[in-house]
Amino acid sequence: MGAESLMAGNSQRRGRTTGAHKKGASGGTGGKGRRALAGRGATPPAEMRPGHPAQRRAAADARRRAERDRSRQRAEEAPELLLGRNPVVEALRAQIPATALYVVTGDTRAATDERITEALHLANDRGLPLLEVGRAEFDRMSGGALHQGIGLQVPPYQYAHPDDLLDLARDSGRPPLVVAMDGVTDPRNLGAVVRSAAAFDAHGVVVPQRRSVGMTASAWRTSAGAAARLPVARAVNLARALGSYQDAGLMTVGLAGDGDVDVHDFDGFADPLALVVGAEGAGLSRLVRERCDVVVRIPIARDTESLNVSVAAGIALYAAASARRSSAPHRGEEPSP
Repeated sequence: MGAESLMAGNSQRRGRTTGAHKKGASGGTGGKGRRALAGRGATPPAEMRPGHPAQRRAAADARRRAERDRSRQRAEEAPELLLGRNPVVEALRAQIPATALYVVTGDTRAATDERITEALHLANDRGLPLLEVGRAEFDRMSGGALHQGIGLQVPPYQYAHPDDLLDLARDSGRPPLVVAMDGVTDPRNLGAVVRSAAAFDAHGVVVPQRRSVGMTASAWRTSAGAAARLPVARAVNLARALGSYQDAGLMTVGLAGDGDVDVHDFDGFADPLALVVGAEGAGLSRLVRERCDVVVRIPIARDTESLNVSVAAGIALYAAASARRSSAPHRGEEPSP
């Protein structure tokens, strides 16, 4: 190889550069380097990363919740079968809406039971169809649950709209009083709250559409007939419904053990208000609590963890009724000069 070929700058290999570096502008990357250095931002949570196991689990949980909601909605849209001698008699006494009475044939002991006899008389007085079925067929209809040879078919409950309760309050001439129930899942608690709300002149009860119990036959029965007189409304979004009530001039008052003021010190019960009670154990959800203008507490003994939601609602409703009775003679009076 000649000496000339070893001189700097004479290499024939592609990409070979000279040892000397000249100062000055060089070819750019068109901004690609800057974008690469900028990165892709914060790493999203695992539940939001496509293909991540956590994301797949979150998607599966969402599908299961959606299916449960659809199943619950289908069940609520279908007639319900109330089973058992005592429940059926109590439901008929309370004038719960019903479409038919089922009685198992061939049961000699049931034929002499006073409760079944009374149920037949009550159903006959209301003109309800009496349907006799075999035991095997009724076992299938009741899903294997204990039925004691009798069942009452209850139609789906017809819910009001939350705004309907405001219209009812305007027509009554009394300041609106509405009970909102946040995520209560026990139908007996719902029925008991409806009963207390009717006893203390509330205009209705509101329940959320999701993750909450509806007006089942058990709730009807626990209300002791009050559900036939007091409307129950269903809200697609309870927090938004409370916001709508606030826009209409209602104060939203939550109940919680860690409330800001004792129930007997709160002076707003005579005003238009929506009383908000929370779920068993969990209490008020965050979004619903944020919608409350004030949260009141009911003082209880320290060794008692909490009150049942229907008991707490009854105490607060009594306080509201007492405040309204005390202020009623003074309403409408002209202010003194």
